[in-house]
This record gives sequence, structure tokens and C-alpha cells, in this order.
Amino acid sequence: MPWFYLILAIAAETIGTTALKISDGFTRLWPSVMTGLAYAASFWLLAQVLRTIPVGVAYAIWSGLGIVFIAGIGWLAFGQRLDAPALIGIALIVAGIMVMQLFSGTTGH
Repeated sequence: MPWFYLILAIAAETIGTTALKISDGFTRLWPSVMTGLAYAASFWLLAQVLRTIPVGVAYAIWSGLGIVFIAGIGWLAFGQRLDAPALIGIALIVAGIMVMQLFSGTTGH
């Protein structure tokens, strides 16, 4: 169950960050409300995850995949460019998460 909660926490954080962009600096009511609700849900879910999964592992996966998903949403939905260094950085984040999942004994698969 903690891994499912972690996936939900990442999804909520991604929704919250997307809504934050759409809120235009908290000048639009409903995207601002969505930002707060999504971040609250994400942190609650992450707190549940931390009961079982070590904080360093959970936070690395939560923040790393959040970065990857938001970069993709920025590119797809907002037309933001991703140059070669950005793509290399994103690939390194994904590689780091894969190394943790495949080779670390601390992830508690």
C-alpha cells in the first residue's frame, strides 16, 4: 500500500504544480484552490508513505518523478522548451530512481 500511496502523492503533487502555473501567481481563484488542495493531499499521502519507506528513498522518488512529470507537462501543455542539458538532467533523475529501485536494499520493494 505505501507504494500505491507514493504514486498518488506524486500525481497530486504534479496536479498541484500544474495548477500553480495556471493560477498565474494566485490571481485566479479555482486554480489557486486546486493548488492548495492538491499539495495538501500530496503531503498527507507522502506522510503515510514515510511510515514504511525510508524518508530519503521516498522523497527522492516523489520529488524526482514530480520533476520529470512537470517538465513533460510544461513541454506538452505550456510549450516550454527542453534543451539538451535539460533532457540529460531529466534522464539522470530517471536513472537515479531506477538505480535505487533495482539495486538498493533500502527501498523495501
